[in-house]
Amino acid sequence: MDIATIGWVWLGITIGIPLGLIVTVFLTQSKINDLESELVHQRFVRDSLKEEIFRLDNQVKPQPRKKRNTKKVND
Repeated sequence: MDIATIGWVWLGITIGIPLGLIVTVFLTQSKINDLESELVHQRFVRDSLKEEIFRLDNQVKPQPRKKRNTKKVND
């Protein structure tokens, strides 16, 4: 094999790998941003639901109504 061919192959590998990684990062960055924003939203919803559950669990029970005094009717 010719030494020039081996040199071009190594040059292609040393340039191709970093450029491939850079392109991959740029292509996946928008997806990562979408997932992070969804994560923040889900945390907000979780905290809101926790507060709602806590509020509902700590409500005071209403006072029972007084018994009605009903008179029995004799037949």
